[in-house]
Amino acid sequence: MNILLTGARAPATLELARAFQRAGHSVFTAESFRGHLSESSNAVRENFLLPPPRQQTDEFIAALQQIITNCKIDFLIPACEEIFYVAMGRDKLHCKVFVEPIRKLDSLHNKWKFFQTARGLDLAVPQTTLIAGREDLLDAYARWNELVLKPIYSRFAAQTLILPLLAEALSTLTFDSRWLAQEFVHGNQICTYGVCHNGRITAHTAYRSEFTAGQGATIVFQHVDHPAAFDWVQTFVRALKFTGQIAFDFMETPDGRVLALECNPRATSGIHTLASNPDFVNAFFDESLACVSPLGNESSMLSMAMPVYELPVRLARGGLRHWLKTFFTSRDVIFRWDDPKPFFFQVKSILHYLKLARRHGISPLAASTYDIEWNGEIHPQ
Repeated sequence: MNILLTGARAPATLELARAFQRAGHSVFTAESFRGHLSESSNAVRENFLLPPPRQQTDEFIAALQQIITNCKIDFLIPACEEIFYVAMGRDKLHCKVFVEPIRKLDSLHNKWKFFQTARGLDLAVPQTTLIAGREDLLDAYARWNELVLKPIYSRFAAQTLILPLLAEALSTLTFDSRWLAQEFVHGNQICTYGVCHNGRITAHTAYRSEFTAGQGATIVFQHVDHPAAFDWVQTFVRALKFTGQIAFDFMETPDGRVLALECNPRATSGIHTLASNPDFVNAFFDESLACVSPLGNESSMLSMAMPVYELPVRLARGGLRHWLKTFFTSRDVIFRWDDPKPFFFQVKSILHYLKLARRHGISPLAASTYDIEWNGEIHPQ
């Protein structure tokens, strides 16, 4: 089968490409810049340059149409936030596209709509209110002693304010876009990732978010069995009859409850815990497949991110011994002896993000999604 993967900049997409190639499929990738992570992988038969979907949506869809026709693509799997632009043009793409319509994706990506949906299903989420102006913000501070503020469209928790003072919140929020105020929940963060067909889960993993890049992006992945999180996810995707890849962030309270913080209806790093299972690839094709789980609980990591983001934190706050143990006992998700080039060529993509960040006056993390992120600008039709 000919598989086209978009969002090839992500380590999760590289993991997917290798998994599909091991299973005997021909893998093609497409991205909107040169020098991305998967470009040098020997798991990829051919790579294509796309127009940036955020800035040139129509041209992006037209380029995908051309690739699908020329390469006789059977199955298109979007991986990163370009998924929203693929969803907008899914009816024009003449192959199977593993994505829901944009209206359904928006109901999950938009944090306020997601909370409303979860509440409607009687699923546990933190107490949350919409912030549209100064009065709403003042009401939230009167309601809760501890709270979190986040835009309704955001990623990596890059703009999230955790336990901010009122003065900080008033100076940060401009109210030109809508925010959420959420009661702060004490506990440990659990992330999940899964593959679904019409509400059936065909692959699932859960892992703790202990080592992160900044406030949100997890960089160490180790599967844990978490029945409460699985039950929450199963109830949600079954009710929505969801098809595609989907991920959730939960907070696990000291008494064992799980409350969903947000949903990402796309691929995430949970793939790294599942890809070694030879049945994982079938989870994308076989709607009747029994749910695939990781084989064991091997720890995986983004090794280049560990010293940059987490080592300074551990040196300042303690926990160096735990960092060292994790670093030296976890496998790197990018390096493979049979496919070594992506590890050494990842510097090219990092330099691309640094140049883009300097050009637009944004952080390197924000630069990594500058041309693909979707914040609801295009209203679903």
